[in-house]
Amino acid sequence: MRHCVRGRKLNRTISHREALRRNLVQSLIEHGEVRTTIPKAKEVKAFAERLISLAVTGGLAARQRAEALLQDRAIIPKESRADYDRMSDAKRDKTLRSRSGRRYRANQPRPGLKFTAESVLHRLFADLGPRMKRRNEARHSGGGYTRIIKLADRRLGDAGRIAILQLVAEDEKPREKSTTKTERKRRARVKYSVYAGKPRALTTRRRGDKAATKATKATKAAATEEAAPADQTGGEAEKA
Repeated sequence: MRHCVRGRKLNRTISHREALRRNLVQSLIEHGEVRTTIPKAKEVKAFAERLISLAVTGGLAARQRAEALLQDRAIIPKESRADYDRMSDAKRDKTLRSRSGRRYRANQPRPGLKFTAESVLHRLFADLGPRMKRRNEARHSGGGYTRIIKLADRRLGDAGRIAILQLVAEDEKPREKSTTKTERKRRARVKYSVYAGKPRALTTRRRGDKAATKATKATKAAATEEAAPADQTGGEAEKA
């Protein structure tokens, strides 16, 4: 029996699964959204929400905990990626941000270099955390920092279902619940009343009611046809 076993194995070992989860969340923080399969998106969503909650809390302990879970990765600016590819390994090491982050916070590149790489952890705690904290204060609630958008596309090869996992904007409001009664809700209500032993409410017309409705419509149509010649006769008399 699978007692107290949660999560998806995704047909991977523990180390491979943890590396996959870290890479997807790092790309989510860097780009704002990632495109992956639906099972992976559902598995990564909880991990991303946990890290963003640590960023909202802030502090040294939360940063150390996030670094242990996520680890760190450098973010190369888009306009500087061509220069980074042409660099030697020694210059790349100089370009990457130091562990303390002081050089990046001061926004001072090292002498002889055009840029300094950004840290995923620094963006998480310096940009994403305060932004989601303001969102929580506006909504008076926490959580709900990411969303999953299911796509109609299928992955080539195995036809896996594709989804987009993206961060929610600061000023976005939660979606309001629909009050319209759909066919699915009607069936669920009928099924609940049957299992609960409650009397079933008839929401459809019976055959007798349908026949009576047809008879009423036929009577109205006949009365309309009889009234039409009388109106024409009255009009001719007025002209004379």
